Amino acid sequence: MAHIQLKNVTKKFGNHTALRHLDLDIADGEFFVLLGETGAGKTTTLRIIAGLEKPTEGQVLIDGVDVADWGAAERDVALVLQQYSLYPRYTVRQNLEFPLKSKLRRVPDAEIAERVARVAKTLRIEHLLERKTDKLSGGEMQRVSIGRAIVRKPRVFLMDEPLSALDAKLREALRTELKNIQMNLGQTFLFVTHDQIEAMSMGDKIGVLNHGHLVQTGTPNEIYNNPKNTFVARAVGSPPMNLIDGKLVSGRAVMAPLNFELPYEGAANGNVEGRALTFGIRPEDLVVESGAPVEAKVHDVENHGVEKILTLRVGDAMLRATVPAQTHLAIEDAVRFSWNPEKVVLFDQKSGNSLKHAG
Repeated sequence: MAHIQLKNVTKKFGNHTALRHLDLDIADGEFFVLLGETGAGKTTTLRIIAGLEKPTEGQVLIDGVDVADWGAAERDVALVLQQYSLYPRYTVRQNLEFPLKSKLRRVPDAEIAERVARVAKTLRIEHLLERKTDKLSGGEMQRVSIGRAIVRKPRVFLMDEPLSALDAKLREALRTELKNIQMNLGQTFLFVTHDQIEAMSMGDKIGVLNHGHLVQTGTPNEIYNNPKNTFVARAVGSPPMNLIDGKLVSGRAVMAPLNFELPYEGAANGNVEGRALTFGIRPEDLVVESGAPVEAKVHDVENHGVEKILTLRVGDAMLRATVPAQTHLAIEDAVRFSWNPEKVVLFDQKSGNSLKHAG
């Protein structure tokens, strides 16, 4: 197990700065998810912790020790990648045994057999042990890749989008499995993804990365309900948070370009009144009901089985609302909606920053 810290880490590749003054703290035994779009710097962060890249500036600490001059093998980290790093002519058993037979950490044969058996049982690949890996499906290969990492008992698991090449159903199954494995092992996991559903469902903590900056770190609940800025509000949540420009006037949220108003009973102190704001509201906190203050047209209906996601058109703006699956609405139907004012997040329109975090 290991406590990982990055302190003021900057990484440059020529003229391109991949990471800027990154501070990251991953607690011992934590499942930490680094969430960001392509090019945000997620893989670079992972490679710096693994010892495959050196930071241009800053420190990398594992259990309080600066490991800047340590190679990847000395750091004792296991890397699981999107591409399966398996030996195609070996059987699954031989692939799992391989890391335990290196000169660096030679393990007795009896212990190798026991570890392989335990990992195979955990990942439900016992029936594949004598099969060559080039005869496996994508999902099976990824399980073997994960198994190769687990069998070593490393200090840290680093996972770079390991599920992204799998189909949706298998991704869901392996998400649950990985989280259970991490809880049973009690190991430190750093999991990198661009998929916010993976981040929300797996992470004890999430770090949201944008162009090399760590924008916000917190529990999935904190990130979802109290985003630090409009970037995080858009990055987390499916569908994402509705963001509507307007201002507060006498306890009412007035959406100036759209000419509609909604009640707002939040802390409208003097410096907020009349200021250019962006109102954030999650789709599940928009209430579609007759007699509500604002009229909209149904622009689209997505049936997700357990619920429907409506796209509502108000003037030129599109808002998303989740409604029960049994709600019967068709495109171009007129509906009325309100919101849950307690769930509204206020952002400064110019900076995009949450007023709550600014305070």
